[in-house]
Amino acid sequence: MVDRAAKKGLWIGVLIFLAGAAALASVNAFFSYTNRMEFCISCHTMQTNYNEYKETPHFKNRSGVQATCADCHVPKEFGPKLYAKIMAAKDVYHEILGTISTPEKYEAHRWDMASRVWAKMEASDSRECRSCHNVEHMDFDEQDKMAAKKHRRATEKGKTCIDCHKGIAHEEPDEPEDSE
Repeated sequence: MVDRAAKKGLWIGVLIFLAGAAALASVNAFFSYTNRMEFCISCHTMQTNYNEYKETPHFKNRSGVQATCADCHVPKEFGPKLYAKIMAAKDVYHEILGTISTPEKYEAHRWDMASRVWAKMEASDSRECRSCHNVEHMDFDEQDKMAAKKHRRATEKGKTCIDCHKGIAHEEPDEPEDSE
């Protein structure tokens, strides 16, 4: 016969397990919801990005494969994804403040916003790009000569995708003139 303390301990263990499972399911549901393109573009300040993206092959192409906001901006692995979601809280904060609420304000901050994304992509060796574009699987014979040459050279030099492909899904901003 199991004593009373053991039964109580078992029930506490089961409750802790269920609470943990519910918390994990809630986090996963939150991530899934906030990774949807409809969520990303629900802020009016993201309409500029969305309109630019609609003009790229990441939105519409002959194969019908579409990369959404999360495919390029949110890592697949849990730890980096959690970090990205925490850092994205600043976007919500600035949406509320109206930091980029007009086209003029948006353009005034475009360089800084793009530079932060490029730095993140460079630091991760363009991890999100490589989840779809794997250089080991590229058929250089099927690429035009210039692209194949540049991809080979970039691979040899240890470059990452973002080194050459800034502005691939959004308009590349002009670097501001140095005020010094």
